[in-house]
Amino acid sequence: MPVSLPDFSPARLLVAGDVMFDRYWHGATTRISPEAPVPIVKVENDEFRAGGAGNVALNAASLGATVSLVGLVGQDEAARLLTEKLSAGGVQCALVDVPEHPTITKLRVISRHQQLLRLDFENDFANLKTTGIENRFATLLDDANAIVLSDYGKGTLAQVATLIGAARSRDLPVVVDPKGTNFWRYRNASVITPNMSEFEAVVGPCPDESTVRERGAALCEHLSLEALLITRSERGMTLLQKGCPPLDLPAHARDVFDVTGAGDTVVATLGVCLAQGLDLPLATRFANAAAGVVVGKLGTASVNRAELAEALVRSDHD
Repeated sequence: MPVSLPDFSPARLLVAGDVMFDRYWHGATTRISPEAPVPIVKVENDEFRAGGAGNVALNAASLGATVSLVGLVGQDEAARLLTEKLSAGGVQCALVDVPEHPTITKLRVISRHQQLLRLDFENDFANLKTTGIENRFATLLDDANAIVLSDYGKGTLAQVATLIGAARSRDLPVVVDPKGTNFWRYRNASVITPNMSEFEAVVGPCPDESTVRERGAALCEHLSLEALLITRSERGMTLLQKGCPPLDLPAHARDVFDVTGAGDTVVATLGVCLAQGLDLPLATRFANAAAGVVVGKLGTASVNRAELAEALVRSDHD
């Protein structure tokens, strides 16, 4: 049945997690280096975007929600540019400066719309004794309708259980984009959104649909989750929700150009929908349509309200 896109302006979303500075060097490649068998790229354009939790926040803001972002950055040029980019996109930044660490940066070299190389500049935050994330997060909870926790394993969410507990004590829905194999740390979240490989790394290989559903339901029970949303690339998504039949949604991407940041778009859309009071199956349908839009774009990208509305119309006719 066709569904209209609601006005998301009343939604207030709090995003916390690993914030990244995504840099892109674009240029032409016409010859191979005489020094080594590698292409020479003449850099013609230097572009930067917000990655990780920053991309989640921008996706949510582009849908019309009020968004606050908590994360860790260094005291450097990358942090300044990142804050400017986020603020320009309508995100209210509540970032914590960590002087002894650089802002996590990923530099991608692009030629003819193909990524040739990625360089990572990072010193993760996991070993810090204290970061101030929990206090900054707590000060923003009263203004939120829902929470998204974006975990890229860089240490910002080292105390993720504390954040989940604080949010759930206020009956706020919590969406987690997980990382690694220790899903116990996300216990009591509302919904977690692993991709298929992440899910199987935790529960073991799933050779058929019945195994996916059985092990997914068991994981929900073990972690006291309300639901599990498994993203499955070209096979779409599977939502396993307590007390409800499984919901399988096919992928709706017309062209898959770049999957970078697609998971960010999924959790952002879910978070905005839950903040607006929509039920999880409908939120999942919107998230699936949004993912289909963003994989058609190069690099870390977001989906806006008009694009999502158009994608929903297309999905109704598929």
